[in-house]
Amino acid sequence: MLPARIVDRFKVKDGNKFRLADFDPADTFGLNIEKDEAKELLASGVKRLRELQERLYAEGRWSILVVLQAMDAAGKDSAIEHVMSGINPQCCEVRSFKAPEPTELKHDYLWRTTIALPERGRVGIFNRSYYEEVLVVRVHPEALANEKLPPDLVTKDIWKERFEDIRSFERHIHRNGTVLLKFYLHISKDEQKRRFLRRIDDPTKRWKFSIADVAKRGFWDDYMVAYEDMIHHTATADCPWYVVPADNKWFSRLVIAAAIVEALKKLDPQFPTVDDAALKTLESARAALIDEDSKKMQ
Repeated sequence: MLPARIVDRFKVKDGNKFRLADFDPADTFGLNIEKDEAKELLASGVKRLRELQERLYAEGRWSILVVLQAMDAAGKDSAIEHVMSGINPQCCEVRSFKAPEPTELKHDYLWRTTIALPERGRVGIFNRSYYEEVLVVRVHPEALANEKLPPDLVTKDIWKERFEDIRSFERHIHRNGTVLLKFYLHISKDEQKRRFLRRIDDPTKRWKFSIADVAKRGFWDDYMVAYEDMIHHTATADCPWYVVPADNKWFSRLVIAAAIVEALKKLDPQFPTVDDAALKTLESARAALIDEDSKKMQ
């Protein structure tokens, strides 16, 4: 598992000082390791994650929310598959948020994600999230028109207001026991192109490709401005962003796994203890079970 000092390199706790240009999508923090070694490091992180998650579930006081945001082909799906592979499925739920459905458009933009927040003791993963409302909706204003907001509320300050709302929402869930870990998988335009071409050439991956993905590349610069502004306005000490280099999938998975483990270690969840009365009940149950076996032998 990656040490905390490496993970901290990619953590943004003060958005005022953030510049996307300071982060290299191909960065691996100088690590030059073989594929098998990367798998071993990830396996150790996943094992530790499983141990801590079991305690989180048993204690039932905190919840973890992992938010993944990225351009297409940055590796969100594969990160979920590889990093969360060791978690007990009954304690973890993955939710993907694409274009809002008609029912969702009848509510405020935070509604559909709020009702999907993880219960105490559980880990929730948002594959995209409410942040689409300051990314896709901002780059493609026609999406905002579909939300049927009262015209007087759609002002030149709408993005600033949404950033304020999101910060307040995140502060609220943090104060109520949800630890929020936000990951922006930072992929370069050249690497995205290579991955798109591989999808087209691979019959087993063609289903993942959409011509709309190519169309979005025409707005690449606009998206980069939107991502930078998003992190600038919503990275805080309690709810930081991790700007994860995504050109090398093995490295981005290691960073994500280590960040989640570090957050769980800080919570230090414990298995519940039982009082003296409960211990007496357990001893009675033990005696009854042993007596059951002895009766069978008679």
